Amino acid sequence: MKKSIFTRYISIFLIIILLGFSILTVIISTMTVRYANDQKKNTAINTSELLYNYFSSGKIYLSSSAREKEFSTMIDLLSKNAESLTIIFTDATGKIFFSTDENISGTVSDDVILEYGAKDEINFVETDIGGMFPTKYGVVITPLDYNPYGRLGIMLVCYNAGIMNELTVNTIRTIVLASLWVMIVILVAVYFVTERIVSPLRQMNAATKKFAAGKFDTRLPVKGDDEIAQLSASFNKMAESLANMEYMRSSFLANVSHDLRTPMTTISGFIDGILDGAIPPEKHSYYLEIIAQEVRRLSRLVSQLLDISRMEAGNRKFEKSNFDICEMARIILLSFESKIDTKKLDVEFNTSSERLFVNSDKDAINQVLYNICENAVKFSTEGGKYIIDIVEGSEKVLVSVYNEGIGIPKEDLPHVFDRFYKSDKSRGLDKSGVGLGLYIAKTIMDNLGESISVSSESGKYCKFELSLTKSDIIEGKIQH
Repeated sequence: MKKSIFTRYISIFLIIILLGFSILTVIISTMTVRYANDQKKNTAINTSELLYNYFSSGKIYLSSSAREKEFSTMIDLLSKNAESLTIIFTDATGKIFFSTDENISGTVSDDVILEYGAKDEINFVETDIGGMFPTKYGVVITPLDYNPYGRLGIMLVCYNAGIMNELTVNTIRTIVLASLWVMIVILVAVYFVTERIVSPLRQMNAATKKFAAGKFDTRLPVKGDDEIAQLSASFNKMAESLANMEYMRSSFLANVSHDLRTPMTTISGFIDGILDGAIPPEKHSYYLEIIAQEVRRLSRLVSQLLDISRMEAGNRKFEKSNFDICEMARIILLSFESKIDTKKLDVEFNTSSERLFVNSDKDAINQVLYNICENAVKFSTEGGKYIIDIVEGSEKVLVSVYNEGIGIPKEDLPHVFDRFYKSDKSRGLDKSGVGLGLYIAKTIMDNLGESISVSSESGKYCKFELSLTKSDIIEGKIQH
């Protein structure tokens, strides 16, 4: 069974937290035990020094029964108040003659203790004193020499280094409990944080499945401004783009179907009429002209589709050369003379110079400019202004085509260069286009390294602007 990201995150964090707190608990517990043992050792050393000073003061002699009783009482008090110390006295040979633990008697056979007992300084060892203790004890070895005529023996102050006192046990227990509570709090926090990270991914997964089923209306909630929120916002933009592409694809299919079916029906009907004799001979020329127009219309549609296919495949090659953009614009404008006259447009043709040369692909720019000028005539209102401006800049030549007419709605402006997009969805004015002309124009300009832009106000005007690289030719001469 596959684990989800949520399960993996929780598992990883749980392992890391457990390892971290386990290591921390072991370290703190070890330090606590070590500190407790150090305290026991210091207590044992201090007790040894206290007793040694007591003996050195000359107040006690073991031959005196009164002093021996006082000595025993003091030893008992010290051992009880010093965390269960065991105090042992031996002679120089190791024979035990006094011990606070009644179970310890006999002779110390540990060579290390006897060796250190014969020296003049206090020493510390860890030993079981030849098996007298069940485990190793910490032993402070103090030679006793309070009589100036000879050495009395050895004093051993012992403590169990392996047994923790109640304070140490409680401290470790508190550390463990605190660690467990902290781990629980962290796990709860990690759960909610992981859930917040993984939840948008689950939603995206569900949304992609809907997209695969053709449902593009799903959107993700955007909360906050972190990376997850940005990812959700980008996902929504992608969904919107997919929805627009699907809408444009459907529109394209409908438009292409209409634009293919209508002229083919017209052509088929008129040809059948001519062949059947339903159309008189004197009308043949008229209807043949209509058939020719419809054939040209089909040819333009097929050419546009082929253009897109070639450009997307990278098979259309562009060859740059120097040419006069003013002359090209004049020729294109003259080609629309009859349509301009029909609409009685107020035409202006403004240039900063009679001849302005640019360096680009002449045929491609002609195709782009022709398409823009044709659209400007098509969507102009009767009697409106129709202006072509060509202005020379420092490095670019700007060509703008302005017309007064229906314009482009604000919400449609970002999409005018999209494939299959038509702002005239009713086909009231644009009965022949399928939304490919401006897409082709934008693709051509991008491939040439040039730019095209549009500005418009719905119901008032529309203005397209081309930015072309200026040539080094001025008035037919090479610039030096």
